[in-house]
Amino acid sequence: MIKVIMTDIEGTTSSQSFVKDVLFPYARERMAEFVRTHGQQEEVENLLDAVRVLAGAGLNEEAVIEQLIRWTDEDKKATPLKSLQGMIWEQGYRRGHFKGHVYEDAARKLRQWHEQGLKLYVYSSGSVYAQKLLFGHTDYGDLNPLFSGYFDTHIGTKQEAASYRKIAKRLGRDPAEILFLSDSEAELNAARAAGMDTVWLVRKGASDATVPHRPAANFDQIVWR
Repeated sequence: MIKVIMTDIEGTTSSQSFVKDVLFPYARERMAEFVRTHGQQEEVENLLDAVRVLAGAGLNEEAVIEQLIRWTDEDKKATPLKSLQGMIWEQGYRRGHFKGHVYEDAARKLRQWHEQGLKLYVYSSGSVYAQKLLFGHTDYGDLNPLFSGYFDTHIGTKQEAASYRKIAKRLGRDPAEILFLSDSEAELNAARAAGMDTVWLVRKGASDATVPHRPAANFDQIVWR
């Protein structure tokens, strides 16, 4: 019996275009200025050191900036990059440059499931910080109170079954009690391998009958065993 619903963000609760066409360019354009302005702050300095560790080189500040922009262009799921992007996005949200996009059906069903007593969680490659910012600044108000917790790549990559096993253990749940929602077949395969139930969000185009996950065009079509 499903007691927990865990959702991806990009392409699932929120449009891919918002992330790719709004958030990513916003952070990319401001990355250099942000690093130069805040690089001496302890939290940012620690993230820049983490960039150097991942890059395997003792990069100076300008080289770190170049590495971050390169990773942005490659859509690399590097944890320090995601954390820095989140800090930059916070400025954008607070200045009213944009709001976090959430589909109407997603906001409505998340509220309904919360009212029914289901525990809701988020698992995204974006940092937990960025996740909370997005859900905290939507056209439907602050949705963060609906969620019991958040996971990002600190728990592991989303294409590995081990990450989902860790999440189930962290929640103290049998994986069979968890329903994972995503638009990514690779992520759903990993969750299924860990023992979770899965629903494949296909908001555009036709679903692939060979994919072993129940398809849904929106949150209203989501069902579970």
